[in-house]
Amino acid sequence: MSMATQTAQPGAITAQDGGLASQIRVAVPERSVRSDLRAVSIVWRREMIRFRRDRLRAVTSLVQPLLFLLVLGTGLSSLAGGSMPPGVNFRTFIFPGVLAMSVLFTAVFSAASIVWDREFGFLREMLVAPVSRSAIVIGKTLGGATIATVQGVIMLALAGLAGVPYNAELFLILIGELLLLSFTITAFGVMMAARITQFQAFMALTQMLVMPLFFLSGALYPLSGLPGWLSVLTRIDPLTYVVGPMRHAVFSHLSLSPAALAHLSPGITWVGWVVPIWLSLTIVAVMGLAMLTIAIVEFSKTE
Repeated sequence: MSMATQTAQPGAITAQDGGLASQIRVAVPERSVRSDLRAVSIVWRREMIRFRRDRLRAVTSLVQPLLFLLVLGTGLSSLAGGSMPPGVNFRTFIFPGVLAMSVLFTAVFSAASIVWDREFGFLREMLVAPVSRSAIVIGKTLGGATIATVQGVIMLALAGLAGVPYNAELFLILIGELLLLSFTITAFGVMMAARITQFQAFMALTQMLVMPLFFLSGALYPLSGLPGWLSVLTRIDPLTYVVGPMRHAVFSHLSLSPAALAHLSPGITWVGWVVPIWLSLTIVAVMGLAMLTIAIVEFSKTE
């Protein structure tokens, strides 16, 4: 074989490869509303599958609310008995707060899967998929909100232990409020997880924030007669605007006098003005949408 043939052969192969490359096309589906909705559904189902397989998580997340309801509620009944009207014990009073607690911890820790997926590289694979990143964030948020609501419904099934009646109308109201709270708290967790790269850092941050959110919500005490500084803190806590309506719903379905109802559930006030229940729930919904928007913006930035 001549030297000219040897030098021409690599060039011929290169031209042939170039011709084949020009004929091969990689089919990447175009982004559309339908594909984004499908991505939301897939991410949501993934969260459901993970929750269904992790039975220990479902059980342990109910331990703390049960301790508050049965142990703390029973132990403090003797101290709070004088301020409770006949037929109402302290467990009944804290039951709405216990429901919020069962949702609070589950919703925040559901967002921890984002940090976990980032550490193991799975999140990067999701972000390079031909779907908008907002679809991934929304799917994560809806998945966490659904899981948290399921945990809240399980606690709601134990209403009889707190002296709360099994009333269909009451349960529908409470489930709707639990769903709203689950969405807002999950959006809060996703917003925090958007830029946190270490799982331990996320858990430490949530532990620092979750307990103050719970104790400042009025879950264990009425919001009336508080010191000025504590009253201000309770009014900026988003959990307050759900615990209050939930407590009002519970006591509205008990046989209480108007005076007893006003004492146990005085409502949320701003400088003496009682905030309507619809406005309280609207505030929670707006907070949730705002935090979800921030999370979408953070995920839209380059990793």
